[in-house]
This record gives sequence, C-alpha cells and structure tokens, in this order.
Amino acid sequence: MDASVYVRKAVYGRWAVACAFFFNGFLVGSWAPQIPVFMTRLGISEFTLGLMILVFGVGALASMPWCGYLIGRFGSRAVVNSFAVFCSFSLLLVALAPNVMTAAPALFLFGAVIGGMDVAMNANAVEVEKKLSRAVMSSSHGFWSLGGFAGGGLGGILIEAHGHLVHAIVVTLIAIALGLVAFRFLITEETPILHEKQKLVFPTNPLIYLIGLMALFSMVPEGSVLDWAALYLRQERGADIATAGFAFAAFSGTMAVMRFLGDSVRDRFGAVNTLRVSALIGAAGMLVASLAPTSFIAILAFAFSGLGIANMVPIAFSAAGNQEGTSSGVALSMVTLMGYSGILVAPSAIGFVGGKTGFGPVYMVLAALLVIVFLMANLASSADRKQP
Repeated sequence: MDASVYVRKAVYGRWAVACAFFFNGFLVGSWAPQIPVFMTRLGISEFTLGLMILVFGVGALASMPWCGYLIGRFGSRAVVNSFAVFCSFSLLLVALAPNVMTAAPALFLFGAVIGGMDVAMNANAVEVEKKLSRAVMSSSHGFWSLGGFAGGGLGGILIEAHGHLVHAIVVTLIAIALGLVAFRFLITEETPILHEKQKLVFPTNPLIYLIGLMALFSMVPEGSVLDWAALYLRQERGADIATAGFAFAAFSGTMAVMRFLGDSVRDRFGAVNTLRVSALIGAAGMLVASLAPTSFIAILAFAFSGLGIANMVPIAFSAAGNQEGTSSGVALSMVTLMGYSGILVAPSAIGFVGGKTGFGPVYMVLAALLVIVFLMANLASSADRKQP
C-alpha cells in the first residue's frame, strides 16, 4: 500500500475511533439526567434504583470477556460497529420501560452493549496508536468525556423542556447519525489478535491486579458522579432537574479538557508524577463536593475533581499495556474489567449506602480512595515505556 494512503487511512481511523468514544460517552452521559426521572416515574426507592444500576453494571461486565473473543475472530472494527447498532436504541428502550420488570432487562441490555463497545473501541484505539506510532489513548478518553458532557448537559435541558421520552428519541437519532457518518472509517487489524483456539487466560503478574485496583479506585468516583450526583443535588441540595444534570456534564467537561492535554502533560512530567498530582486534585474536589452548602458549589467541586480524575485511568491502562513479559491484551482485559467495575457495579453499593446516610458522606469516602491511588502511584512507572 502506498505510504500516503496508509497514513491517510490511519488518520481517518483516528478520528473515527474518537467519534466512537464520543458516541459511547454521549449515551452514558444521556442516561445520567434520566436517572431521577426514571426513579420517579417507576416509583422506586434509592435501594431499588441501586439494584437497577447494578443490573446495568452486570450487563456490561458480562459482555466484556466475550468481546476479547469476538475481537479476535472478527476484528475490533466489526465489533464496534455491531455493538453501536444496539447502543443507538438502548437508552430509548429504557425510557420506554413502563415498570421494573421491563426496565431490568432493558438496563441489562443497555449495560451489555455499552460495555462491549467500550472494550472494542479501546482495542481499536490501540491499533490506531500502532499505525500512527504515537499515543492517542488519553485524547480518545477525552472524546468519551466530551460525549458525556454533551449528553448530560443536553439531557437535563431537554428533559426539563420536553420530557424524558422526547429526550431519548433525540439521543437515538443523534447516535444513528454519528454511526452512519463516522464508523465506516474505523481501521481494521491487519493480523488476527487471537488464534481461533486460544483459550481465556489470566495474568500471572500480580502487579497487573494492583494496577487494576488503582483503575478501580479511580473509576468508582466517576461512576458515583454519573449515577448519583444528579440525585444528590436534587434531593440534598435543592437543585431542579436541569441544574442537577450539569453535575455530570461539568465533571465530564473538565475531564475532556484535561484528557486532551493528558498525553503531553504525561510526556513532560512523567506518569508517576502526573498520577500523584491528579489523585490529589480529584480527592480535593470530591471532598469539597461532599461538604458543599449549595448545588452551584458542588457542581464547581465536581468539575475540579474531573480535572484530576481525567488522566488517572488512561495512565493505568498504559501501565498495564506496557508490562514486560505479559501480553498487553491480557493485561488490558483484566485492568479494564477491574476498572470498569468501579463505574458500573460499585455505584449500586453507593446507592444503598447513600439512601441511608445521604450522599455527602459517600463522596467524602471516595476522596479517601483517591488518596490511596496517590500512595500507589509508583506502580504506574511502566506507563512511561515507549511503544516501539
């Protein structure tokens, strides 16, 4: 293949995978302002809502291991496109669910397709990095956060003005349009990632699991803001629906900005130093949010926390993928699985506790988790190893 054509396809693939991250984040961000309405229209308690969010997380985690097999058989491009079709309609199915019995399977499907697409688009981003010979992971996650910002901000406004169902229809149409325009430019792996008969294996390097723990502690606060910040502001700080929706939007917006800067920041200061400072900023923001007397201050605090949390997970992923003597695919699969438990499963437990104590104390505990990541930051030194 002509070199210029090769580079052009890689560049197109880079922007296509960026759209995939935006698409996925937009759908997740659009779910955040739906949560208070979902709770009210089904007449459920925080405890039951926590179970519903757990169903979403279980669906995502159930699909993730299968994605490695599917990517190995068909390539990440085909898997991204296939899951994206179902993702486009998944929020609408949840919005149409009239009761808990129908909402539970709808949320399970929503989580499964979002989680499956997440693994596949991260795998595709790795292929883009190989073809371009430069890092794009932090900025790709920046597009996910940008999608979350757009979804959360637009969602609160649309739901307030036109109701949850109109909002879900608009989200579906936007998702379909994005998929039709961008996803055909995704790149395809030139060689199979897995042999057909290769079995599922687990990392033997214990450091992988410690890095996974860092990813978990970094993503629990993100999941808590996604699933509970709107309810926290509405019930405990007196915000209206539109204002409550801006909690996750502001958090995602600052995360997006910092993730776009993340690769250059890490190159200049190193992964360990970047992770340490990021963890302290994230912890400070969570602590202020837990004590904020007004919704406005809480939103600002969540935004500040997003600046810190932004690059913690990309650094953990890079550290896992650069472990010597361990397959990057195997390492990334485990760290992804552990990390995304924080955003997909842990928030259900947070809901149970928050229903008893309020969410202010919960965010204070989450600040402590980020301090633990600060103390573990040396484990991320492998993230500075340069790809060949």
